Amino acid sequence: MTKRASLPRTAPFAQADIVALDQVIGRASTVQRAWLAGFLAGIDAANSDAPAPAAPAPQIAAPPKPKLTILYATESGNAESLATAAQRNAQKRGFAVRTLDMAETTPAALKNAGNLLVIASTWGEGEPPARAAPFIRALTTPATPPAAPIDLTGVNFAVLALGDSAYAQFCETGRQLDVALEALGATRIATRLDCDLDYAQPAQNFITRLFETLAPPAEPAPEAANPASIIHVDFHRTEAQHTNLHTHDADEAAAERPITAEIIAHHPLTSSRSASPTFHVELDLTGTGLTYEPGDTLEILPTNDPATVTALLAATSLSASPDRATIAQRLTTERDITTLTPKLLRNYAQATNHPDLLALSADADATKRFIADRHVIDLVETFPAALSADALINLLRPLPRRAYSIASSQALVGEQAHLAIAKLAYHAAGRDRLGVASGMIAERVHQGDTLNLTIKPNRHFRLPADPQTPIVMIGAGTGIAPYRAFLQHREALGASGKGNMGQSWLIFGHRHFLHDFLYQLDIQEWLKSGVLSRLDLAFSRDQPQKKYVQHILAAEREALKATLADGAVLYLCGDAKAMARDVDATLTEILGADALEALIRAGRYKKDVY
Repeated sequence: MTKRASLPRTAPFAQADIVALDQVIGRASTVQRAWLAGFLAGIDAANSDAPAPAAPAPQIAAPPKPKLTILYATESGNAESLATAAQRNAQKRGFAVRTLDMAETTPAALKNAGNLLVIASTWGEGEPPARAAPFIRALTTPATPPAAPIDLTGVNFAVLALGDSAYAQFCETGRQLDVALEALGATRIATRLDCDLDYAQPAQNFITRLFETLAPPAEPAPEAANPASIIHVDFHRTEAQHTNLHTHDADEAAAERPITAEIIAHHPLTSSRSASPTFHVELDLTGTGLTYEPGDTLEILPTNDPATVTALLAATSLSASPDRATIAQRLTTERDITTLTPKLLRNYAQATNHPDLLALSADADATKRFIADRHVIDLVETFPAALSADALINLLRPLPRRAYSIASSQALVGEQAHLAIAKLAYHAAGRDRLGVASGMIAERVHQGDTLNLTIKPNRHFRLPADPQTPIVMIGAGTGIAPYRAFLQHREALGASGKGNMGQSWLIFGHRHFLHDFLYQLDIQEWLKSGVLSRLDLAFSRDQPQKKYVQHILAAEREALKATLADGAVLYLCGDAKAMARDVDATLTEILGADALEALIRAGRYKKDVY
């Protein structure tokens, strides 16, 4: 323990002054005491009758710092995390850096960017992150008079694109930005990098090479004839901030490392007649140190279906390998053995030199038709070939984590995290299929088992800071999960006497009232207690004409407008391909495109779609 400094009672001050000074100096840090000592010495020197010191030698002005703007477009937070890490990297290298979220800026802000690093993710079938869509439209749409065209002459740029090669429009957002920036006069200084799900290391290498090119390490300055020991102290940064500068990267890496949590509850949320079996899972976080906010996600590190692993080993003639157990373990826990992508098909064709497969891989349309609804096992069974263990492992990408919206608030459940997970099961190309993580949850784990997981913050899908702000929650299926967390949180705040809660309106949809009303008892209790102000339900198969959440929005348009006029925040959670698009179309029709875009820019229309 550091000894607390104190003034002796014999110090040449009045006793009251000694006590006052002791309170300040005693709790001062080393930096603060050094500053105070220098300050007092400076006062004495200024008031001294001694001759003035000789004029200091002229100083050579430091060269200006190279300018760098980091611009990101994020949906799940990956691009934002990379941008934050890149900012720290750039600052250490001496850049004058600023970091911009596309959702919170305009293309005009890039005019004097100097050097520009763009980090952009692609969502779904080639779509930009919802929050960044207005910026990208403004950048890629020609200006019409009287608006002046955007001119980015003098800006040097590089694009780092994030995506998922399982989708045909892989890294499409990054590609569009790359083309648009060049068309507006900017100069490309690095070839665009398109990253798949295993983006971390390639992205880091790309950023490091870019920064080294833009600002190579400076030559060491020659030593002065009479060098002196000088301590440079930044008086604007506390000791804690200095420490945080060095530990932030390590803390962020630690947050990414998975922990093991026990399943303390596991039961169905739907009836046995539901076409979408959904399970409620409760995890014990005691002792893990993990915390989360309502709206955050939990990422599960799943394991692959053992039956699929066995089939893959057989199809590649590795069943009889003396290392079979080791190979099976790696395929079970490390590699994605389901997702079939054009890249994997091409690489497998080259590795096997199968003539029919080579012809298939050369035809983009034929490749697209073949991989639709098929998995890796279909490829190796259709075009069987003996592979070495290393060849098979290297063909497959890392097994990605599966993200789920957390369905609980720690304000109410403490050191637990709850999930609502729907089992993905379907039949395609002559084979029954199961989702990797949802199949594991539904069929292979039970109460008392453990899961490997991490918490992933989602700061763009949080409750309003003011609990009195009204909220409108639109969701279908397991899209109810974060709203359960929201309502639990408001229940806990209300019970703790921390002020009145704002109005809350839930619009929920699923297939059947009797079989698919997720968290029905919780919702009815919140409606009864007033935590939930209004509830509208859309069960699509309970009447001859299907009814969806967008139909409720259309029917209640005046109520929606009034609620938004009162300052409400609008939320959307659920399926991105159909439900989210239909809701967006309906909201555009009700509010107008400009008004909806204004809500997005103001942070009052938040999405968590998948």
